[in-house]
Amino acid sequence: MSAPRPPWKRLDGVDWSMAIFLVLVCVAAAGIRGSGRDLDYWGNFTAFAGRFLPPDWSVLPDVGLAMIETARIAVVATAVAAAASLPLALAAARTVSPWWIAVPARLVLNAVRSVPALVWAVLAVAITGPNALAGCLALAGYSAGYLAKFFAESIDAADQWPSRSLRAMGANPVQAFRWGTWPQLRTQLASHGLWMLEYNLRSAAIVGYVGAGGVGLLLQTYQEYGDWDRFGVVLLAILALVTVIDWAGQWVRRMWNPAGGQQPQE
Repeated sequence: MSAPRPPWKRLDGVDWSMAIFLVLVCVAAAGIRGSGRDLDYWGNFTAFAGRFLPPDWSVLPDVGLAMIETARIAVVATAVAAAASLPLALAAARTVSPWWIAVPARLVLNAVRSVPALVWAVLAVAITGPNALAGCLALAGYSAGYLAKFFAESIDAADQWPSRSLRAMGANPVQAFRWGTWPQLRTQLASHGLWMLEYNLRSAAIVGYVGAGGVGLLLQTYQEYGDWDRFGVVLLAILALVTVIDWAGQWVRRMWNPAGGQQPQE
């Protein structure tokens, strides 16, 4: 009988990753410090939250129009980002592109993702002025980096055997990808795009805070003048829109995978 393995050798890659992450959490938490002053945090919170009540519903028509513009910004930005992301993903996918194309493409995607959405918005406002176009450009640029990364990882994780079989039978690279790899990716890439749309609906409100159109302009105006009762109405409208989009996203995903979550019958 062989000797039992030491405990640390029984851990797999996931176990080691979680252990390293927990160590990082402990190290990071030890460095978190407050202001050092004796403050009544709960009292400060309740006093500030009280300024939001009661909501000033008189601004609801203006908020509704701004939410429509926010939704338009998010939809257009997501569509542009998705269209730009697929060729970028193909260039960055190691299973499709040679290393001398994939490595620079991934560096470009890293550079795009390293720029926060608010910085993209500031750049877009400086170019086009404070309008909805700036919001579309900002979110499209920011989203393209993430969608291309998600798409590239999905392509790398796909089964390459069908594509290689088609290549062996004489198909060109485009045909092999179209008929061998794309059927595996279609639903997954659409799910990534839907998630990005949900994310952009939230982000559109934030980038609008610096002048990139949408409901963020109202947030900035109400905050500047201390109209917190109106500010609260905007927050409730954003919550309602995000909730509706979340429900719609779940419904669409169930349509894509009707059997998802069902247990097989014996």
